[in-house]
Amino acid sequence: MLARISLLPLTLLLAAVAGAADWDPAKEADRVIRGLVTVTGPEVKGAHDAEFVVVQDRAYIVMMANDVQPGENAEWAFVYCTLSVVDLHTLQVLKRVPVAKGGQVFRNATLPQGSCFVPRIIQKDRKTLRVFFASEAPRQREAQSYFLDFDLRREEFSGRLEKAKLRTQAGVFEMQPKRFYDDAVANGFRREPKDFGLYTIDSFKAFDGQTYVVMNNYPGGQNALATLNKRRDTFTVVGHYNPTGPERLTESAVNRLPDGTWMAICRQDGGTGNYMFTTSRDGRQWTAPQYRDIVPNGGSSKPNFEKFGSTYYLGWQEATRVNGVSRSVFNVDVSKDGIHWERKYRFATDRSFQYASFHAHQGAVYLTVTQGDSSRSRKERILFGRLE
Repeated sequence: MLARISLLPLTLLLAAVAGAADWDPAKEADRVIRGLVTVTGPEVKGAHDAEFVVVQDRAYIVMMANDVQPGENAEWAFVYCTLSVVDLHTLQVLKRVPVAKGGQVFRNATLPQGSCFVPRIIQKDRKTLRVFFASEAPRQREAQSYFLDFDLRREEFSGRLEKAKLRTQAGVFEMQPKRFYDDAVANGFRREPKDFGLYTIDSFKAFDGQTYVVMNNYPGGQNALATLNKRRDTFTVVGHYNPTGPERLTESAVNRLPDGTWMAICRQDGGTGNYMFTTSRDGRQWTAPQYRDIVPNGGSSKPNFEKFGSTYYLGWQEATRVNGVSRSVFNVDVSKDGIHWERKYRFATDRSFQYASFHAHQGAVYLTVTQGDSSRSRKERILFGRLE
């Protein structure tokens, strides 16, 4: 399939990807923005980094939020996780359900004081969703990742708090940054350890009957591909991908190309700030990260790398600023082969357009995104809507 596509004239390939010849990426992006609705509650002052699943006619969106000030920080003990249920047809928020906050008492355990950070959600089975999150208090204790189950029929959480597990070459442990760090060190990693910052940062993706996800320690600059077991309680590290040079690569997104090769696009903090790419034949051994011409001026933020039908979607933050606002330009490029790309959307707004998430459902593609009005970070609310 890859060889046949590669032999097509580039103009024909791009036309097949983009569709109509008069497609305007900026106008289409503005249309999408106009259709977005706020899913955070009126009490929320700061929100960031949402993820979601769609079940039947409802979207279940998890996010971190706080009622004190714009933004997020792992050291803010008042950051909590919450879930919004949205009707796909009306885009009406049907329900908002608290997930977890520091010090919360559950039936079987009490969360320690600290922030509840970077929630991720997956459908566990026909009746249940599972929400993962990290409980953190930097430099005070080792962070721990937990999960809670959400009953789809009752639309409420079970009340039992469980610890997620991490499998490395050394064994199975509670999911904590130190265990992830030790495994990376055994594979040549040389940066300093951090006692917080271990997250599953990318969307869950299924390949060959297995569920994959990117693991990341943001402050540590540490990255790996992992699988999630069928019981949905243990993450297994498949392979680490970290540069040997000075670059600090963090939040990344992965997918597989038509020939089976894994490819990751990685955020860079410091240095040029531009994204770097790495590939792997088996998910274990990865190439040295490199820049690619398809992303010439990236800015430091979380990327996306999805495949809907036969089309890849690559989302990345551009360093360009609208009215001086950080993370105000976000591009979505599309490709049939992962080699030739064309711009499909160019989101440009001084409310920012950052930390997007995209998922397909019954022929449509939906998204969440972080935006704001006046704070420097623009991390004030989460929006949801239909991309196409």
